[in-house]
Amino acid sequence: MATEIRVPTLGESVTEATVGKWFKKVGDAIAADEPLVELETDKVTVEVPAAGAGTLSEITVKEGETVNVGALLGSISAGGAAPATKPQAVAQASSPEAASTVKQAAAETAKVAGDVGAIEPRSMPPAPAAAKLIAENNLAVDQLSGSGKRGQVLKGDVLDAIARGAPSQPAETPKAAPAPIVARAPSMAEDAPREERVRMTKLRQTIARRLKEAQSTAAMLTTFNEVDMSAVMALRSKYKDVFEKKHGVKLGFMGFFTKAVTHALKEIPAVNAEIDGTDIIYKNFAHVGVAVGTDKGLVVPVVRDADQMSIAEIEKEIGRLGLAARDGKLSVADMQGGTFTISNGGVYGSLMSTPILNAPQSGILGMHKIQDRPMVVGGQIVIRPMMYLALSYDHRIVDGKEAVTFLVRVKESLEDPERLVLDL
Repeated sequence: MATEIRVPTLGESVTEATVGKWFKKVGDAIAADEPLVELETDKVTVEVPAAGAGTLSEITVKEGETVNVGALLGSISAGGAAPATKPQAVAQASSPEAASTVKQAAAETAKVAGDVGAIEPRSMPPAPAAAKLIAENNLAVDQLSGSGKRGQVLKGDVLDAIARGAPSQPAETPKAAPAPIVARAPSMAEDAPREERVRMTKLRQTIARRLKEAQSTAAMLTTFNEVDMSAVMALRSKYKDVFEKKHGVKLGFMGFFTKAVTHALKEIPAVNAEIDGTDIIYKNFAHVGVAVGTDKGLVVPVVRDADQMSIAEIEKEIGRLGLAARDGKLSVADMQGGTFTISNGGVYGSLMSTPILNAPQSGILGMHKIQDRPMVVGGQIVIRPMMYLALSYDHRIVDGKEAVTFLVRVKESLEDPERLVLDL
């Protein structure tokens, strides 16, 4: 009896994924729970494990193709030689809703084929998530360029069009021709053979789109300050061994910074809020995103309710999320709901930067390299380990006074870490 391999539930609001890589080929033996295929969504990369042992008998979706939740990816036979792979034009869906969508898409495709005699390259109807966005934003379908199979318009295509300011569907006027796509200038003849063209992953496309949207939407401004890290470094040096022995995790700087941020967010709630239309939504909790660099791009897992955690609990959660990010095992739940973000460019040697907001959040703190610098203390020039801090904020909701005060409060907490313990 064959066991089906289907696209698992990918999390709230995620309805489709791209097949990134098959780890096995037809005919390969498979152990139970062994990763079979990697799926790329616009939020996270997910590995689909084998439900049981056997032989990979069929692959119905090739690498690079887009599939919906519940779609059939392939099948596993109980043992023996694998049968020849049968072509399948439309993947079956496991849920009644997905099955209805697939049947409707097939019917529409068949109708087009009957009208024109053959399926045109862009005859595929928009993906369900894309169709919903098109309807909500009253967009003209024929003005959208599809990146999916046979020109199918995907959710990412619609989001890109909205970010570019795509025109709405006119009520009674003729439809305008789609805006021309600006092509890349050709490379010089001697350079072309030395170039390599690689398709952007779903994750990288989403990073690019979200960063550009943040620049286009928010009134971003950055304010700077510097913090003397002497007190935190002395405290860390004094207690790091006993801390690791008791809690099973190393005492780093992120625990102090996260705790300092949550204290400042309580005093300046606008930095922890977001804009929704003409409303401001204030968050009475602090879910702090911690930017982590991976070989596939930047991801921002979230430490939920960080304001209710101790420094030890924060360090444990950051350690878990960082390991999951590097191993490609972050869940969609790990990436959702952040209200503020911390980005540590200092681990890569950055001395100063202006971080970009993680929309729809209104603030992001940039940490940087600790560097010994001459400082004037009590009228004397002394050498102190200093770090530049940068707070980028949405000036539509956060005033300059609030932003500066927030950063000063973070500085005060780090230069006098006893304040974090005493909740001052």
